[in-house]
Amino acid sequence: MSMPAHVRSLATAEVAHASPLGEVRRLDGHAFPILRGLSIKRLRLEADAMREAHWHANADELAYVCEGEVHVRVVGNGDQVSSFIVCAGQMFHIPSGALHLIENRGTVRAELIIAFSDAHPQDFSLQAAFGAMSDAVLGNTFDLPASAFAAVPRDTSSRYLVKCGPVAQAPAGPQFAEPLWFDIGAQSPPVDFAYGQARVARSQFWPALQRLAMYSLDVSEDGMREPHWHPGTAEMGYVHRGHARMTVLDPDGSTDTYLLSPGDVYFIPPAYPHQIEATGEDIHFLVFFDRPMPADIGYRLCGAALPPATLAATFGIPVSRMPVLPATAVDPLIVARRNPLDPMT
Repeated sequence: MSMPAHVRSLATAEVAHASPLGEVRRLDGHAFPILRGLSIKRLRLEADAMREAHWHANADELAYVCEGEVHVRVVGNGDQVSSFIVCAGQMFHIPSGALHLIENRGTVRAELIIAFSDAHPQDFSLQAAFGAMSDAVLGNTFDLPASAFAAVPRDTSSRYLVKCGPVAQAPAGPQFAEPLWFDIGAQSPPVDFAYGQARVARSQFWPALQRLAMYSLDVSEDGMREPHWHPGTAEMGYVHRGHARMTVLDPDGSTDTYLLSPGDVYFIPPAYPHQIEATGEDIHFLVFFDRPMPADIGYRLCGAALPPATLAATFGIPVSRMPVLPATAVDPLIVARRNPLDPMT
């Protein structure tokens, strides 16, 4: 049986690392061939576990904390050093090449969904970076004798998850001036209806973003993400809560319809028309984009922008049979579902 083109499960995806300290599962271009410019991981950190210090050679990182809280430390360009706490419903961003680590110093497991701006992200660990250099080189770097580094192994691998070291000074809570931290859960949603909301992490509101963006999309069972497409922008969605149905139109005229469950990931190439709706319960999606300011074209605006006669000619029907479409100046993104859910096929 062939794999679905647009959907995979992150809950059952390849295990990149597993130990008593936690688990990492990933969907990249190898496991999910349709991916272009995006990939995704689920990181679970047990209490007192740490994603070791590392950086990504070819990808920005955009993370959403689903459960628990983590302490993030970053060493970036221009002697920039950051240290901040990220709680459930909040996000952080790591530019490509910036050294960072993620610690869970809480008492419960932390879970993060992390998107990358490349289908094949490349990592370097700090352990490997030190292991690649001789004791003499390290000694010269830190103005110490070479013997001071005798205990540092010549190991260029990665341990991935490690036990947290002794407690160091950490901020008491989120630092609101921190440019790499963003409280998307506290944002007043730019799209806000009784049947759905969209909160957005994009460069308009979070200037640190250069190559990625994310929408936190809540849609109730009586709402629907209208059919639309994103010019020049790919979309990768993660189902955080609920069950949904998605339909995608492919360039050859075929349609793919998928039932989505928690843990599923879908990918929509640029400009492919698609639509999402709940199937009996409210849904929460994390929708990642490969641009810092994604935009879309919705069916509703298209219907209002073109004259009825033009639409009738397009559909090959008499203009008298065209429905009277509502005037729309700004596309709503989420619409009410006034009709029953189509039968499942």
